[in-house]
Amino acid sequence: MKKRTIPWLISCLIAQPFAMAHAQPIAFDQAWQIVQNDNDSLSASQANVQRYQHLQHSKNDLNLPSISLSANYTVLDKDVTVNGQQLADATTGLEDISKIIGGIAGGLGLHLDPSAISTKMSDRAIFTSSIRAIWPIFTGGRITAAQNIAAGQADEARSQFAMERQARFEDLSKYYFSVVLAKEVVATRQAVEDGLTKHRDFAIKLEKQGQIAKVERLQAEASLDKARVDTKKATRDMEIAQAALASLLNQQDIELDSSLFINQTLPPLSAFVSQTLATYPGLDILDAKQKQAANLVKAEEGKYYPDVYLYGDYTVYEHESLASQMKPDWLVGIGVNVPLLDTSGRSDRAQAAHSAVRQVQFLRTQAEKDLQVLVEKTYLAAEQAVEEVNGLESSLHLAKENLNLRSKAFTQGLSNSLEVVDAELYLASIQTQQHLARFNYLIALNKLLALSNEMNTFDQYETRANTKKDNS
Repeated sequence: MKKRTIPWLISCLIAQPFAMAHAQPIAFDQAWQIVQNDNDSLSASQANVQRYQHLQHSKNDLNLPSISLSANYTVLDKDVTVNGQQLADATTGLEDISKIIGGIAGGLGLHLDPSAISTKMSDRAIFTSSIRAIWPIFTGGRITAAQNIAAGQADEARSQFAMERQARFEDLSKYYFSVVLAKEVVATRQAVEDGLTKHRDFAIKLEKQGQIAKVERLQAEASLDKARVDTKKATRDMEIAQAALASLLNQQDIELDSSLFINQTLPPLSAFVSQTLATYPGLDILDAKQKQAANLVKAEEGKYYPDVYLYGDYTVYEHESLASQMKPDWLVGIGVNVPLLDTSGRSDRAQAAHSAVRQVQFLRTQAEKDLQVLVEKTYLAAEQAVEEVNGLESSLHLAKENLNLRSKAFTQGLSNSLEVVDAELYLASIQTQQHLARFNYLIALNKLLALSNEMNTFDQYETRANTKKDNS
């Protein structure tokens, strides 16, 4: 018996840490780390950043020479030949030599026709292979503009990733605290159900004693049945919220550690506005677009300048022939390409690029105004939620006291069932309204933190709220 018990105990001890780790509650800041590490949308945006970084690096090669190995196989309609007469006509001083040779041949009784003498310069089929290099040394600034445009695209991709990161932070805030809110609502509904259960039990007891009418007991039972339906509905809503959060975190059976809270004081509105205008990635996207548009202007204007380049060619192989022997093995030189008539519409394209620059400038100015309004609106929403939570405290005390009095009065026959039910539901409505106000505060707070790029400071607000709660 002992031999079987020892392995079983060992297996339980080994499995226990894993079970505890699996059920460990997740705080909001921990959930945020999970999203940053495992979210597919963020991973896709990060891959886009890497894509444009590689494209930016590829533009550095524009400063290097292009070197290519080429091979050509050409077939002519006939062999390339040169006869004596063609050679004599094309060569200065060869006419006198031909006359001398013709005179000597005539004295010997010979007839010499120069056109009958021919030499094959090249075969009909020609195969050549060479290494060619072209190195641009001046392009009117178009290479630099292309590199700057690529850098602007990479900056835009990084800013888009930051925007995606902020969006996922706001999504997590909604999903996470929706689950917390749903749990609070379930707890409130369950408390109502428990209270109405006790009320129903009192009603049955009082009916048997003849202290209340049957209708009072029926009212208590109907109210309890309605409360059970509301509890089940709240539970379903909580399960839906949990499923959405589990999908976002790519995890199952999640236990949450953070709760709903408020902070009595926030940093001043001006601090959020200035930080948002300084760090908001949407403005960085517009800056990156302006950089691209400005360099597009330079690229279009660079088409008016000539291209200057070095070039060279080295013959690797060619078919043996008289022409190939006469041709040099290598050559180098400098070339200039001057555009006289351009069909790309460079003038209008340059004006279009200037218009794009002005467009981005206007968009950025408007975006700054919209951001200021959005930050102020969100800040006021957070303050309103705090005021609502604080303002409901007196109503909460009143609702609890009213329920206590109505319950005691019912047991003494001084109050009816409907008054007790109303007191229970009123208390639940005040508690739910407070939970919702705390939820709205957290949504507004996290939106402020996202806009100002201060997402990693959320735990400081949570710690201050919990510390104050513990001290109180």
